[in-house]
Amino acid sequence: MNLDIATPDGVADAYLAQPGGGERHPGVLLLMDAFGLRPRIEEMADRIAQRGYVVLAPNLFYRAGRAPVLPFPDMTQDDARAAFMKDVRVLMGELTPERIAADGAAYLDELATVAEGPAALTGYCMGVRLGVRIAAAHPDRVAALAGFHGGGLVTDDPDSPHLSVAASRAEFAFGHADHDRSMPPEAVAALGDALTAAGRPHVNEVFEGAAHGYTMADTSVFDEAATERHFTGLRALLDRTLR
Repeated sequence: MNLDIATPDGVADAYLAQPGGGERHPGVLLLMDAFGLRPRIEEMADRIAQRGYVVLAPNLFYRAGRAPVLPFPDMTQDDARAAFMKDVRVLMGELTPERIAADGAAYLDELATVAEGPAALTGYCMGVRLGVRIAAAHPDRVAALAGFHGGGLVTDDPDSPHLSVAASRAEFAFGHADHDRSMPPEAVAALGDALTAAGRPHVNEVFEGAAHGYTMADTSVFDEAATERHFTGLRALLDRTLR
C-alpha cells in the first residue's frame, strides 16, 4: 500500500508491505538506491514482507517531489543515463547528515505505528550510506543494518559515514560489489576496521563478479545469483536480530 509520512521538511510518500493476518511483526526500513522509489523497490519490499516483516520504503527524495521524482532513464543510452545521474547527484547532495537523521526519525516513527521495534534497516547503493547515518543517529531504535552495493561509505572527510558506526548499537551485514569504484578494496578494509574497532558484530564481504547495483532487476547490471545471495544474508540477519 502507498502512504504519506510527515517529516520536519514536508511529506514523504512511501510504500508499505505487510504480511497477511493482521498481526504485528518486526519492522524493516528499506532505503532505496539513487534510481528512486519504483516497482523494483516495491517488489523487494514485498519479498522481504513474505518472510514475516513489515517493510517501509520511503521516497528519500521527497523534498523534490513525489515518486518518480526523475523519469527512469533508458539504461541502454549512455547520454540518458549520464543526464539522469547528473540530476540525481544534486538530489543526493541535499541529503545532509542532519536531514538524514531527522528523516530517519520520521520513518522509524511511522514504522513503529504498524510494526514491532527496534527496527532493522536494509539499504542499496546510496541507501547504505543513509542507513549507516540513521543507525548512528538513533542507536536505540535500530537493531541491525544490511547494506548492499553501497558507495561512498569511506571518505577522507572527518564526518565519513564509516566513522559513525561507533555511535550505533546495530549488527551490520555488508555485501559489496566486486570492482566497485565507489567502494574499492581499501575502503572495504577500512570499513571492516572501523566495525571491529567499534566492537560491532558484522559481516563485511565482497560478492565476486557482481557489479555495483547487482540487486536491481530493472538495470543492465542485475545479477540473479548475487541477488539471491543478498536475500539469504539479509534473511539471516533479520531472523537473528529481530526474532
